[in-house]
Amino acid sequence: MKILITGGAGFVGSHLADRLISDGHSITVIDNLSTGRYQNVEHLEGRDRFRLIIDTVLNPTLMEELIRETDRVFHMASAVGVKLIMERPVQTIETIFQGTDVVLGFCSRYRKRVLIPSTSEVYGKGISVPFREEDDLLTGATNKHRWAYACAKTLDEFLALAHWKETRLPVAVVRLFNTVGPRQTGQYGMVVPRFVKAALDNEPIEVHGDGSQSRCFGHVSDIVEGLVKTLENPACFGEVVNLGNAEETTIKALAEKAVAMTGSSSEIRFVPYEEVYGDGFEDMQRRVPSLEKAGRLLGYKPTRTLDDIINDVAKELRMESAAANSE
Repeated sequence: MKILITGGAGFVGSHLADRLISDGHSITVIDNLSTGRYQNVEHLEGRDRFRLIIDTVLNPTLMEELIRETDRVFHMASAVGVKLIMERPVQTIETIFQGTDVVLGFCSRYRKRVLIPSTSEVYGKGISVPFREEDDLLTGATNKHRWAYACAKTLDEFLALAHWKETRLPVAVVRLFNTVGPRQTGQYGMVVPRFVKAALDNEPIEVHGDGSQSRCFGHVSDIVEGLVKTLENPACFGEVVNLGNAEETTIKALAEKAVAMTGSSSEIRFVPYEEVYGDGFEDMQRRVPSLEKAGRLLGYKPTRTLDDIINDVAKELRMESAAANSE
């Protein structure tokens, strides 16, 4: 098949491109490289079944052409990372919702099967753990900029499901929970690569808040498997499905594990949220997915642990450091 991946030079999108090319599909990636990186897909350049277009999903003329000629669309383009969200809330909102509006509009016009990734952030300050897809959503006040991302993604979900309701557009929504692995950078606040890099460099690891907040980290290879299965299963059309891993750890424990697994001498420092992000930030204490629906619809079951994630991230960072030192 011909498959379009928006944001395909990003962390998850590039792993998705690898998987789909290995399955024999022809892949077109569109990415403006604002948060994606060319080196994520550089190894695919020159292949007959791969095409990279450096442009934005907000270019409607180009997007109409790309969607019309494709069989499947994975709309992975998005603003990402807590740091970016706090620093550029306007860009966050416009990039997410306007891009999704363009993609869904043309997928509806040409009846293309499309996957819309959402985020565990939409659960907001919910306290009913584990989070289930049918749970009520509870976000914070509009003057707390952290929630701009969650609300924009929630609007994406409403729009996708509205297209399903009105025209039966074959669209599925997945809520991703803290996806981690090789190619992810700590540039926009992603905690695992940030912690592991600091540990490898024997530099202080900065934990925001008191570290008691917990998260569940899913390996990107498990997530990609779920994404592919979701779009190929008509039972997922018009549905929202959680994808991630239910192995819960506190951020303090994550920092300690990064130190232990890398043999680091790094100290762990606790930094107040306002010192990192300024005013307008709120965090949620726990974020744990229910994977029952993904298991029932997709047979989804994560196979890689947090230890696997840290080992894979550390391996990549060591290789990058060795390559840089040899130049």
